[in-house]
Amino acid sequence: MNRIEAMQIFVRVAELASFTKAADSLGLPKASTSSAVQQLEAQLGTQLLHRTTRKVQMTQDGQRFYERSKDLLADMDELNSMFRQAPQLLSGRLRVDMNSGVARRVMPRLPQFLRAHPGLEVQLSCTDRRVDVVGEGFDCVVRVGTLDDSSLVVRPLGLFPVINCASPAYLAEHGVPETLDDLAGHKLIHYVSTLGQRPSGFEYLEGAECRYVPMQSLLTVNSIDAYETGCVAGLGIIQVPRAGVLNLIEAGQLVEVLPQYRAEPMPASLLYAQRRNVSTRVQVFMDWLADTLKPYLDQA
Repeated sequence: MNRIEAMQIFVRVAELASFTKAADSLGLPKASTSSAVQQLEAQLGTQLLHRTTRKVQMTQDGQRFYERSKDLLADMDELNSMFRQAPQLLSGRLRVDMNSGVARRVMPRLPQFLRAHPGLEVQLSCTDRRVDVVGEGFDCVVRVGTLDDSSLVVRPLGLFPVINCASPAYLAEHGVPETLDDLAGHKLIHYVSTLGQRPSGFEYLEGAECRYVPMQSLLTVNSIDAYETGCVAGLGIIQVPRAGVLNLIEAGQLVEVLPQYRAEPMPASLLYAQRRNVSTRVQVFMDWLADTLKPYLDQA
């Protein structure tokens, strides 16, 4: 039995949590199913499954191998049918990461994409941390902001305009700032990637140069959701990509202030692993994602 067949058996056992059920579904003897997984474990040098008389459960290594095996088997299926496969017949899993602000613009259109490609399954991660694209098995990620040096392939999408926002309740209490000098009587909610970092203050562009106004703060956060929620709660002014708070502005929960003093736009990029050939399902999804975000982006 070759490695691909053994992987297929392992995936079925892992999904059904049973050697007997997996053997029945594959039309194989239970002994052959068990032997295939044992050989795979010997080849890999690790235990993939915990076996008891009552249940079969993946180990931590088994879970990681299962996730990557699913991707590889889907790639193999796509490779075998690449010359006869219409785009609407794409199949397999897409694992994607983006922050919650970007996800708010993507999610409303996702049902339409999945109806057009019913064989696809999307696993969407929304986190403020920088995920390990290769190590965690992501097909692509959307990054907003300056990129670190990386071996990943970068596809620039455009620039998110950044606006200054406050809640109506906050403005009713503290007044509407109209000049930079007015900021002395206001609070800024600070956003940092890691708590303990020193915030820069209120950012604005003067020509092509970024400048900062130091401001007092009642709250520092490292989460985009907390950043926006704190602003709605009246805890201060935030500087945020406009696309992420459109719904809050339209609902009257946030108001733009100091439009003449905007921060530098934030670049948005698609990143994916360095591969000679990107699978069709990933390429189709990235093209759709770029098209979905285009109305909210300025071009560099």
